[in-house]
Amino acid sequence: MDTLTKAGGSPGRRDIPPTSFLPPESPTDMTVQALRRFEPPPAPDFAPMWIRRAFVLTGTAILTAAGCYEMYRVLRVGGVTVLESIILALFVLLFAWIAFSFMSALSGFFVLLMRRKDELGIDASAPLPTIHSRTAMLLPTYNEDPYRVLARLRAIYESVEQTGHGAQFDWFVLSDTTDTAIWIAEEKCFLKLRQDVGCAATIFYRHRPENTARKSGNIEEWVRRFGSKYECMLILDADSLMTGDSIVRLVAAMEAHPRVALIQTLPVIVNARSLFARWQQFAGRLYGPMLAAGIAWWHGSEGNYWGHNAIIRVRAFAQHAGLPELSGRKPFGGHIMSHDFIEAALMRRGGWAIHMAPTLRGSYEESPPTLSDFAARDRRWCQGNLQHLALLPTRGFHWVSRLHLLTGIGSYLTAPLWLIFLVFGILVSLQAQFVRPEYFPKGYSLFPQWPAQDPVLAAWVFAGTMGMLIVPKLLAFIVLLADRDTRRKFGGGLLVLGGIGAETILSGLTAPVMMIFQSSAVGEILFGRDAGWQVQRRDDGAVAQRDIVSTYSVPTLIGIAMAISAYAVSLSLLLWMTPVILGLLLSIPIAMLSSSPGANRRSGLFRTPEQTAPPPVLARANELASAPHSSLPCPLRELLDDARLLEAHLNNLSGQRPRKRGDVDPHLAIARAKIEDAETFEEAAGFLSPREKFAVLNAPAVLTGLLALPDHRA
Repeated sequence: MDTLTKAGGSPGRRDIPPTSFLPPESPTDMTVQALRRFEPPPAPDFAPMWIRRAFVLTGTAILTAAGCYEMYRVLRVGGVTVLESIILALFVLLFAWIAFSFMSALSGFFVLLMRRKDELGIDASAPLPTIHSRTAMLLPTYNEDPYRVLARLRAIYESVEQTGHGAQFDWFVLSDTTDTAIWIAEEKCFLKLRQDVGCAATIFYRHRPENTARKSGNIEEWVRRFGSKYECMLILDADSLMTGDSIVRLVAAMEAHPRVALIQTLPVIVNARSLFARWQQFAGRLYGPMLAAGIAWWHGSEGNYWGHNAIIRVRAFAQHAGLPELSGRKPFGGHIMSHDFIEAALMRRGGWAIHMAPTLRGSYEESPPTLSDFAARDRRWCQGNLQHLALLPTRGFHWVSRLHLLTGIGSYLTAPLWLIFLVFGILVSLQAQFVRPEYFPKGYSLFPQWPAQDPVLAAWVFAGTMGMLIVPKLLAFIVLLADRDTRRKFGGGLLVLGGIGAETILSGLTAPVMMIFQSSAVGEILFGRDAGWQVQRRDDGAVAQRDIVSTYSVPTLIGIAMAISAYAVSLSLLLWMTPVILGLLLSIPIAMLSSSPGANRRSGLFRTPEQTAPPPVLARANELASAPHSSLPCPLRELLDDARLLEAHLNNLSGQRPRKRGDVDPHLAIARAKIEDAETFEEAAGFLSPREKFAVLNAPAVLTGLLALPDHRA
């Protein structure tokens, strides 16, 4: 029996005081991995995937070669110039990227159409399996709305309890919050959650005074302190939501496959309110399952990790996923930002399998409400993925793991490549317009060589490229037509087809804007600018018009410059570039329209099954999140007025690691001096800056001294 189990009680129900935020520690070692050396373990006996991978890669090569040849035929009139050679090279890279995605989508189409069974035997239609191991549910949070975060956690908790397996799970809120008001609100919400569910001992809260290495450091710190008592940990995000059914099936799959280190689910976007979020939600729900089925089919045991809504074997993570700090300055040095890709690659390097469960339903997340918020998050992801350039040579990585890193890097480098491609296209047109052609080249020639563009062939190349982007959407529609129940929840085939058309147009118009944003981000990162770590907005997307104009003025000006340049060359070039130019010129009105919370709701366009028939866990989470609550204007006052909250806060601080000798916090020193000079609590609290308040909340003695000052409101 678990030594922490309460005698005579059910497994996992622990006799811990209500104001104690953490259980007794169960530490485990976590080894920091070497990147330049590696002693390989015995080769694991995983299912071979060569035929599947050959299908995808050979198909990509054939399509790329065909596209390259047709583009060469377009450019070869009168000989290929230097500019045209650059155009051809860029086209090959970009077309190969599109072809690779197309082949993965095509694989997923056949997998879903043939209704292939899940590789791990996960069957959502089968009776719920029995599980025996202990699993920790980890929810890292950083300056998020605690009322909504803990509402979602409670909904997941209740859903797991309804499966009858709740005793096998412990729940941890792992806070890296630096905002003092949010921190104290987290503790207050946590105490209420414990009181409401009536089972305080299985839900825990831990706050780190320093968010070293961000989320990856947060998880690693938990593993080192508590990991040895758990077979698996399931990682959530602040916006994550999962059903108890899906969680229990993931645990059962881990028990049935002892060499699997990680199973990644496919999170579906929910709770979209703005037009932008709604079409992202629609696209992800319709196209996502087919794309995920395709990549899971040929990735096999060399899958990837997306950082949340995934279950991980603690032993594999502790032994092989310890991340080193990269040498050099930010943005390429320092702690690894996009840690999930690297953790998956390291565990696979250690001989563990990484899988995806694309057909398991019951995994949800939320989307940024506006294009601006999406671009802000994308900027952080861009830096994390470009940082992987330094990790590509890591010894021992499986070639598919390296391909994951290349795919992440390529998803951002393609943006500046497209921009360069467009610029060189204008330059080639200028060359054709103003450079005198060679009618009689060197050597014997009976007839002159007349330069003649082939607009029909160029149109076919363009149509082929666009077709490879659009056909996967139609394949996903065909898969939907074969599923009557899901089609009905989408609103019917005609409404879905209309949604595909509208989503394609809107995505096409915003793609040039994202090209500018991503190109700018890549440039900033290459010149050494660090993006930092901003909190993601999760509201309805309302943005001031002045902010929209400021954000989208650069794409608009670039669109004007492109339009003038193209028209100066020829009207035909302007017409060819219309899709790109139009998206840039309309960026401001599109941003205003897409950030509107009420746009498009009445038409039913972009409806998804989760809107038509919300799963109980989603309905419960939204019900809990909508409960009225008030913000905390003064967190120090909150501790002064609530003795139970103060006791819980001090108990939480007692579990922190002591500072190293000689490690002085200047903010705490200044705060202590201000408190000593103050005569009342109000005066001292008013003197303290936000960082000084944070330091005081982390120092029990100083905090106690502050709260002991006379209170004029008492």
